[in-house]
Amino acid sequence: MTAANIPTIQLPGGAMPLLGLGTWQSEGDDAERAVITALELGYTHIDTATGYGNQAQVGRALAAVDIDRDHVFVTTKLPPDHAGRERQTLTESLAELGTDHLDLWLIHWPPNKQATPETWQQFIAARDEGLVRSIGVSNYSIAQIDELIAATGEAPAVNQIPWSPTDWDADLVAAHHERGVAIEGYSPFKRTDMSAPVLTEIAEAHGVSPQQVVLRWHIDHGIVVIPKSVHRERIESNLDVLGFQLSADELARIDALGA
Repeated sequence: MTAANIPTIQLPGGAMPLLGLGTWQSEGDDAERAVITALELGYTHIDTATGYGNQAQVGRALAAVDIDRDHVFVTTKLPPDHAGRERQTLTESLAELGTDHLDLWLIHWPPNKQATPETWQQFIAARDEGLVRSIGVSNYSIAQIDELIAATGEAPAVNQIPWSPTDWDADLVAAHHERGVAIEGYSPFKRTDMSAPVLTEIAEAHGVSPQQVVLRWHIDHGIVVIPKSVHRERIESNLDVLGFQLSADELARIDALGA
């Protein structure tokens, strides 16, 4: 099996590929097939969550493909209503995924819309025991991240948030960077008007699709992106963004969609 040469960013626990397969709303056999397809095509990053109800299918796919576990970056997430049951949930996730460690474990949403440092302490403990290589959050505000840092002295490695050209916010990017928090974006396509002239013009110039331009925009900004699909053609085209790069001018023009 040949892994695609996907660019990475460095987290405290190791390298994280900037492009991965998202599995939200992927269910049953479709989820298993999608992950198998992605791994066979060369993806090295799979994102799931306890709340998606498909960890067992992801685990079966990981077992079905002849690839070294250490060559796949696996993320899952703790549901907010599992605060207080962190260790039990992690144990169940590891069992369903068929692995002895996670590459990244995220708090899926702030429990009761609160930062909840107690849960973050449990994440730090799991990381320190070697059950998780890196830990982070999802859908947290900068103020909530600051609360975790103030309480524990530890910043999340990642904040997974909705992200697309329409969401571009240089101040928000800078605030994460200042705290050493990587941004991981989800829903890159549905939050963007794919018919926007800037996207169609840049796509035409590179001989690619507007969707591929959006994915490359994330990668060139150093922002992780996890497009989801259960269709082989889409999974393949989402990976086919490694053969071109956007210029500084093209990035700036796309950024302006968020102005």
